[in-house]
Amino acid sequence: MDLNQARFNMIEQQIRPWDVLDPQVLQLLSVVRREDFVPLAHQALAFVDMNIPLGAAAHQVMLAPRVQARMLQELGLKKTDKVLDIGTGSGFMAALMAHQAASVLSLESDAALVSQAQKNLYKAGVTNVTVRHADGSQGAVADGPFDAIVLSGSVAEVPQTLLEQLNTGGRLVAITGHEPMMRATVVTRTGNNSFSSAQPWDCNAPRLSGFAEPSPFKF
Repeated sequence: MDLNQARFNMIEQQIRPWDVLDPQVLQLLSVVRREDFVPLAHQALAFVDMNIPLGAAAHQVMLAPRVQARMLQELGLKKTDKVLDIGTGSGFMAALMAHQAASVLSLESDAALVSQAQKNLYKAGVTNVTVRHADGSQGAVADGPFDAIVLSGSVAEVPQTLLEQLNTGGRLVAITGHEPMMRATVVTRTGNNSFSSAQPWDCNAPRLSGFAEPSPFKF
């Protein structure tokens, strides 16, 4: 496989057509080696438009390239930003954000994935990401507030505790709702107790571990 050609095709055929047009994001995708963050057994799938399995559990996946790219674009990161990444997985999303932000704290509930992500990031020369074995559903209050928070998987709804860990002007990007139609949700903290929210595109993704499912019963 010609990896550079496969990477070019991924960007031009999957990512650009999905309204990812930020030149900084596109440039990052051309230089951060996605294939180095994919399990060896699935490396042939590194540039395919699909979620890539990372572990035995169905929810342990590396999200499709176009989804990760568009989430990164929605975050609009700056070099001074402090980022919270929930659901480290292979570490690829953290690596992308690390190139745009000052620091990334990445939380992962699966110990094996923590270890693998740390190795992947070290090999990639990424030094401003801390990977921590933790339940991401409560965020990291002691380490906040954050300028950006990303959830690399879906949740029924965004917990208020995560929104409260945003700085004013901070952005949170998550995939919310229920199958068959979930939506990307972008929340911006506009003031001390005020937030604005948008749902700019549709996208299904496996559930993140540890997040509560609201009761379907209503009175």
